[in-house]
Amino acid sequence: MGLAMAPSSLSFLSAQPLHPRRLHRQSAAPTPTVRCAAKAAADAPALRPLPPPKLVRCPALDRQAARANRLRFARKLLTLLLSKPRGFLPLRVLRRCRGFLGLPRRRPLVPFVLRYPTLFRLFQAPTSSPLSPSLSTLAVGLTPAAHALAADLAALRGADLAPLLAAKLHRLLLMTPHRSLLVSKLAHIAPDLGLAMDFRATLCPRHPDLFAFHGHALQLADPPPPPPAPLPPPLRPAAQTGRLIDRPRRFPHLPLRRGLNLRRAHRDYLLRFHSLPEVSPFEPLPQDASPEMAERRACAVLREVLAMTVEKRTLVDHLTHFRRDFGLPNRLHALLVRHPELFYVSIKGVRHSVFLVEAFDDDGRLLVEDALLVGRDRLEELVREGKRIRRADRNGVFAVDGDSDEDDEGDDNVADVFSSEVDGDFADLFEDSVAGEDWNVVGDGGGIEGGDEDDAESDAMEEFWVKKAVAQGLVDSGSEHDVW
Repeated sequence: MGLAMAPSSLSFLSAQPLHPRRLHRQSAAPTPTVRCAAKAAADAPALRPLPPPKLVRCPALDRQAARANRLRFARKLLTLLLSKPRGFLPLRVLRRCRGFLGLPRRRPLVPFVLRYPTLFRLFQAPTSSPLSPSLSTLAVGLTPAAHALAADLAALRGADLAPLLAAKLHRLLLMTPHRSLLVSKLAHIAPDLGLAMDFRATLCPRHPDLFAFHGHALQLADPPPPPPAPLPPPLRPAAQTGRLIDRPRRFPHLPLRRGLNLRRAHRDYLLRFHSLPEVSPFEPLPQDASPEMAERRACAVLREVLAMTVEKRTLVDHLTHFRRDFGLPNRLHALLVRHPELFYVSIKGVRHSVFLVEAFDDDGRLLVEDALLVGRDRLEELVREGKRIRRADRNGVFAVDGDSDEDDEGDDNVADVFSSEVDGDFADLFEDSVAGEDWNVVGDGGGIEGGDEDDAESDAMEEFWVKKAVAQGLVDSGSEHDVW
């Protein structure tokens, strides 16, 4: 059965000149392709997602990610000790928290503790009978400078920033369909938001008009408060200053960070994406919403979450905990990389970080600094002071694992390699599974398998470092407050 074609449908062949080099290849007229007009019209306005493009590195934001990665062990140990009423833990108990601290079984803990002399102290617990210092009599506690830093941050959260922190929780709960979130999931992102680890007992009871508890979930009070205004769109026109370059553009423009060049297909995709209607992250999408609108809302939700963080950054793994709660796609990493005009994914370290691009300038500095950034700055100053102390003692006999200032980042990265799978972040602190109140409820060493030989070897190595620290006078004598 032949296909009947109108003579006018092939009239375009005579209008196109033939190239001289292609005359010998053209033996017959090309077969026309028949396409349904209705299908072509339906496919034309569709916004087809692109595969993840090549990640273009941003050195300025990579330095910020490396900066946070170097403080990772210090922050975790600081959080763990602050979760205890008296601010210290016996060394034998702390060695079983390697999964939380991100240390392998065969890596001794004492050198890592002594790496931060301005934050942590190693002391011998007072006992009734004089014993030689060993793993059973030593403990790790906080220095007075670390206690002062924690007290100042607690006062700052409790007085000036309490309404702001409550507003952050309010916005998070509004982006969920049931207006509730598990406290264990909030614990993952609580430090990035500037919340204290005990926000369930300190912040939420102060705002009964906003929050209520339903079992292990935090939900909005009934009736829920009105939703706040969402963030303004990031693609805002530049202020007109009279220069020719600042005049309104005649065609759509996609502002990108310095040094980022995209393919034309990817750029056209982003321009069509931002031409879609605005979507509020606090309102659920209808059931018949298109995939393009679902991605539009996912980007709006991610912008809201990152804008609420203190450093305008968080780990990609932290965001994956909220996929079902916020309606995010399963391939969240691909979505973040597909939108470089909004987000930047840094691959520094084992765990990738995501930044809110609009919150930084071209040099990687925050445009608007959060009030809680003073805590990070003071922590970095204490770490630098500890490095200066170790550098001054480097000419002595004792050197912590032969370390240097250049080795700090490498050791933290080694810890990240072993903690990429067993790291539970801060969620376990709420369930008292890391170290119980009586210090008898402890884990199994972070889930890393090992036999009795490995335990004996680890104990011998730890005893070796303990004796070295005692010989050099790095172990303090405990006080009456340190008795357990």
